Amino acid sequence: MLILTTILIYFCVLMVMGRVTSRKSTNDTFYRGERKSPWYMLALGLVGASISGITFVSVPGMVIRQDMTYLQTCLGFIVGYFVVAFVLLPVYYRLNLTTIYTYLQKRLGRRSYKTGALFFLLSEMTGTALRFYVVCSILQRFVFGQAGIPFGVTVVLLVLLIWLYTRRGGIKTLVWTDTFQTICMMAALLIIIAEVVSKLDMTMGEAFSAVMADSHSRIFVFDDFVSTQNFFKQFISGVFIVVVMTGLDQHMMQKNLTCKTLRDAQKDMCVGGFFFVPVNFLFLALGVLLMMLAAKEGMAIPADSDELLPMFAASGWMGNLVLVLFSIGIVAASFSGTDSALTAVTTSFCVDIKERPTDERLRRVAHLGVCALFALFILMFRVINSTSVIDAIYIVLSYTSGPLLGLFSFGILTRSRVNDKLVPYICVASPLICFAVDQLTTHLTGYKFGYELLLLNGILVFIGLFFTGKMKRA
Repeated sequence: MLILTTILIYFCVLMVMGRVTSRKSTNDTFYRGERKSPWYMLALGLVGASISGITFVSVPGMVIRQDMTYLQTCLGFIVGYFVVAFVLLPVYYRLNLTTIYTYLQKRLGRRSYKTGALFFLLSEMTGTALRFYVVCSILQRFVFGQAGIPFGVTVVLLVLLIWLYTRRGGIKTLVWTDTFQTICMMAALLIIIAEVVSKLDMTMGEAFSAVMADSHSRIFVFDDFVSTQNFFKQFISGVFIVVVMTGLDQHMMQKNLTCKTLRDAQKDMCVGGFFFVPVNFLFLALGVLLMMLAAKEGMAIPADSDELLPMFAASGWMGNLVLVLFSIGIVAASFSGTDSALTAVTTSFCVDIKERPTDERLRRVAHLGVCALFALFILMFRVINSTSVIDAIYIVLSYTSGPLLGLFSFGILTRSRVNDKLVPYICVASPLICFAVDQLTTHLTGYKFGYELLLLNGILVFIGLFFTGKMKRA
């Protein structure tokens, strides 16, 4: 009851913020926040929007098998955010875009535009629903299920709450609620770390020294190129993950397009990008500390690394405070990404697919419909209830971002025109070819592609656009 009451108060705060920020709202408020967002608020909210509830649970457990090598990817994130800030944002601001996929129509053609928007909608709805499903499952297991609330009711209730506080203010509301949720998430993380340090009978200084002296504090891997933890693979992957998953994703860019000027948006992107290294260091340090606590208490390390934090926090073993903070941390991390994703999908549907950006009735109906479809997706994953199928969906999602990388790269890096009629076929063929290459390489050499598939996918689309459109070069 304590946890449910706390979460209810948390949602009430979001509702009040949504009410205050949505006064006299219009479509311009919903889509672009009237271009008045403070850059420092966006920089802080960027962290929360990029860290999902799965991240909150999974990153501490990464140290069990990967040590702290994930920080190599986070260093790549910084470079990626600078690329987005100084390569992509100037293009978006120069064209005064509401959705970033409108650029494809202006540069490549109508079918290229529709193809990019549809790839975004497919990837965003499925990926966000899957991530939120995992979070709903965790909350159902440790919070709502224990109160006798059915899973279906949990899903509908949580999605309904997101719709309620975003339905009027849209992106303007999210600038403020995501900042609030980032603060809640970081406060939860820091207090949980403090509680673990106390259980270990250490001071903060002693805990830091113990973490850095632990064998799991290894960050850099330069000596094994085949390893997926190799520095260059992780670093380059981090760069492209940000470029594609942030710079080419309406979900992540929509808030960044609400700044008054390009310079403010660039400050927001660069400052926010630097936060990811210290924030993820704290998550990984928590993982090391939890392993120390498990050794001290004679507890076995869970086989599933994702269970490391829940084993202590969600079980109630560390007390009600940590249990409440764990629940709020997951809710804050997952909501700050989900609410903006649903708003971005609504925006892209109204602007890119229906091409009716001024129709307020369409926007209201579309937003409600997107939220209902989102809840349906989550319940469908519950029915499937198969880890292998869910893993397969994640793999499919890793293929859907490559075509966007190829389309935008071709548009920005070349002056060539494309054969617009062939673009949809090229963008569908490329992921299929990547899948075949991955399977063949694994069968013949045992090498399994990781994030490199994203780069390969983008290159294949780029090559396809070049050779099919070279006779139309400008």
